[in-house]
Amino acid sequence: MNAHKPVLCLGEALIDVVVRGNSREEHVGGSLLNVAAGIASLGHPTSICAWWGRDERGKRLAQWATSSGVTIVPGTDSATRTAVAIAQLDAEGRASYEFDLEWDVPPLVDLDPYGHLHTGSIAATLEPGGSAVLDAVRRIKPNATVSYDPNIRPALMGTPEHVRGRVEELVGLSDLVKVSDEDLAWLYPEEPVEQIMRRWIESGPAMVVVTRGPWGAYASLANNRDMLHIDQMTVTLADTVGAGDSFMAGLIAGLLDAGLLGSPDARQRLWEAGWSRVQSALHNAVVTSGITVSKHGAYAPGPDEVAAVKQADPRLN
Repeated sequence: MNAHKPVLCLGEALIDVVVRGNSREEHVGGSLLNVAAGIASLGHPTSICAWWGRDERGKRLAQWATSSGVTIVPGTDSATRTAVAIAQLDAEGRASYEFDLEWDVPPLVDLDPYGHLHTGSIAATLEPGGSAVLDAVRRIKPNATVSYDPNIRPALMGTPEHVRGRVEELVGLSDLVKVSDEDLAWLYPEEPVEQIMRRWIESGPAMVVVTRGPWGAYASLANNRDMLHIDQMTVTLADTVGAGDSFMAGLIAGLLDAGLLGSPDARQRLWEAGWSRVQSALHNAVVTSGITVSKHGAYAPGPDEVAAVKQADPRLN
């Protein structure tokens, strides 16, 4: 499983302040740190390049990353303060966000050690760091695979017109794209999901996946004219914090296991893949996200937990 080069997750790590009724709790979070912890928990060497301060909250992020098995890229702790996201949970446990953050990228002089780069969310569009993220993707692309999750945050991204160009550029540079139907509805109001998927897959990626909450997910491959529907797991919902990030981590880990990410040769195999080659990775994503939403906070399941769910339902293998 660990024969490939490490994964680099490039993007925000922050403190989630979770508000549920009259209660208020702080948790380690941030989309890219969540994904990094998820991939590492599933047994793959992973690094995080982020932007936090040397304050108490920053120390908590560093401790969490390290304890999750994630290596921290030098310079990550160079921010003047650590970012905060306030997650307001409704009666059903669904989260809406407000943010207090600054975003930049420490110098990434050498990208050669990494076989795969994952980025997205705030980090890809918020300046000055957004332009540095785009530069890193362009630099690493010839020698590694790339995945991207737009993970739209309207409170920080302004209008669809403001970020659509950057989103589409990163989609075109990526081998794997995961996006939610809510993100697509914000980016392209009134346009059918299937039409957007077809346009995106034609722009560059080998694989595009759209998550649809309790309705599962759609997947599209560059090498196949049809779309695949993947059913979601039936679980008791605790909250949706980190659900999309867990799906992304499970999908990346599953594709790494299948030899479809992690190198230029793996990119070619993903381009040539049919549904039978990628279905296990898609089920991996469904299982990891299902476990996460059954827990409070951005929980990252380990391989034993995932294996137990798959053993209980052989159709997920």
